[in-house]
Amino acid sequence: MDKIFNTILILLWTYTGLDKLIRRKASRNAFHNQTFPSELAEVLAYAVPMVELLIALLLLSSVTRWWGYLGSALLLTVFITYVGLIWVGAFPRVPCNCAGILESLGWAEHFVLNMICIGIAIWGLRLEELIRLKDLKIEKLEN
Repeated sequence: MDKIFNTILILLWTYTGLDKLIRRKASRNAFHNQTFPSELAEVLAYAVPMVELLIALLLLSSVTRWWGYLGSALLLTVFITYVGLIWVGAFPRVPCNCAGILESLGWAEHFVLNMICIGIAIWGLRLEELIRLKDLKIEKLEN
């Protein structure tokens, strides 16, 4: 089960991160279309795809997987908060910096997808903790 969750999140972060880098100009313009200051948009245009790809890399190794799940949960929480605010009309206009096929989703679908991915990340965190506890018990028994 851990491998399925892990693979889903690796695919998500790799796809969204690479899409923002491949469509660099459109992605940068989309960040500048957001409701936050231009200086922040410029930083986020570079930082978000790099963080997404970093999380994917963290999820690849069993040594760093816990951090990848934690990063996934945190970044998805930021995204879902933003999507929720857009969905309820908290902003004067509706911006979007979605990746590729995700652009076709409505705000309700974005919200549900993000909730599912947050659930996967939290479940992955729990599984990683159980694996670590099991390893500690085995180590204690061997000593």
